[in-house]
Amino acid sequence: MSASGSVSEEMAGIGRRVLAEGLVSANFGNASVRTGSGFLIKRSGAYLDDPGTLIPVPLEGAVPPGASRESLVHRTIYRLTPHEAILHAHPPYAVTLSLSREKIVPVDSEGRLFCTVIPVVDGDPGSQALADHVAHALMHGKIVIARGQGTFAAGKSLEEAYIVTCAAEHACRILYLAGTLAGQPGKK
Repeated sequence: MSASGSVSEEMAGIGRRVLAEGLVSANFGNASVRTGSGFLIKRSGAYLDDPGTLIPVPLEGAVPPGASRESLVHRTIYRLTPHEAILHAHPPYAVTLSLSREKIVPVDSEGRLFCTVIPVVDGDPGSQALADHVAHALMHGKIVIARGQGTFAAGKSLEEAYIVTCAAEHACRILYLAGTLAGQPGKK
């Protein structure tokens, strides 16, 4: 089996978990893994739980046709950080809280352990502005939320990025529910 096939199987496994957890829906979200000269990313429109043939993207030059529209974000992260894998998901509580906050400060034990502060950044999907903001945030951590869009988590593996994504979404859910109890869901 090729390295690409092995990464595709790993991505499919993580994709099944992400879908089961409600962290993405339909064919939204994407994932990538660093290679010697660039990275492998899912095709645009492919499902995370069935990514099929992955697209190799170089760190320099044109993005190949068919690669995820967030390839520019992934490329910028790999250029500026040592991270080996990236998972982009659309967790509903993280997205909700990102609409009214500049950062998320978890209050639960898992959140404090895995992501003490989660920055919230701006930028249109697939834009250089988003790529720059996300990459700069990931220079200092493992997760960031693109306002109104979703999380970008990075680490040594897709598994690590998945765990951080889950911890962040759990932290956001706890904050949202605590706000609901206080009569202010989603507020600081």
